[in-house]
Amino acid sequence: MARLDVTEVFANIRLPGHLHTQDSLRFASNFQFHSSDVLLVTYPKSGTTWMQEILTLIYSNGNLKPVKTVPNWARAPWLEHIFFQERLQYIGSPRLLTTHLPQPVLATALKKAKPKVIYVIRNPKDVAVSYYHFQRMANFFPDPNSFEDFICEFLAGTVHYGSWFEHVKGWLSCREELGIFCITYEELHQDLKCCVEQLSAFLDHPVHPDQIDCIQEHCSFAVMKENVMVNGSLVPPGIMDFQKSQFMRKGTVGDWRNHFSPKQSTLFNERYQQEMGDCHWPFQWDMA
Repeated sequence: MARLDVTEVFANIRLPGHLHTQDSLRFASNFQFHSSDVLLVTYPKSGTTWMQEILTLIYSNGNLKPVKTVPNWARAPWLEHIFFQERLQYIGSPRLLTTHLPQPVLATALKKAKPKVIYVIRNPKDVAVSYYHFQRMANFFPDPNSFEDFICEFLAGTVHYGSWFEHVKGWLSCREELGIFCITYEELHQDLKCCVEQLSAFLDHPVHPDQIDCIQEHCSFAVMKENVMVNGSLVPPGIMDFQKSQFMRKGTVGDWRNHFSPKQSTLFNERYQQEMGDCHWPFQWDMA
């Protein structure tokens, strides 16, 4: 199903019709979770692929076969995507699942079974830059025109998948009730070894030191960029235009400084303070 020019609206957010239908979205919102499930939640371009790779290797005990032979969308399929129901029958326990959906859509379903939820958050300025380049190359998104136009839409929350601010605040608001493991993209960059140890403890799945070394090596940006199971090269060129940008572009922290003008940075910071000023989560990123 191509549907490249179709936009679905669900829970007041716009979503690419190439990946979603009303039926697939309703199925996700009413999904019957198991307590043994592991749900990775992110806003787009916040480290999803990276965490999918990390979690795969934790559960494989450092065995590289899954990450070298199975596409990441099959190892950790998306709840809301069109083909999820078809793939679901092939997933063994514990089921590793992925979603970009906001907290209100999944809140009721999650409270019933309380699977293990991992939420990855990234500096929104870096998210905006990465998302802009992704929308340029992914033909199932509308053309973002200029970076300035995209920033305005991002701050207004009218981009596909909705407001970054509402997404983050929504998931953080229920972190204690649902026992969510929250981690930032920046923490993964700063000390991946420590993050893997924390994740394995949260998942009750111990990893040995040699396995952690393996995870660090094969979850480096350089290695993942060459891995066809994660780098987007399996996606047909009609779906993604790799002449415009790479799926795995840089994977760095602070690249926003190469894109934001002083005026754009000030405008963004003002909106960030309005939205996140009362948020007490200790984000480790630089907005200045």
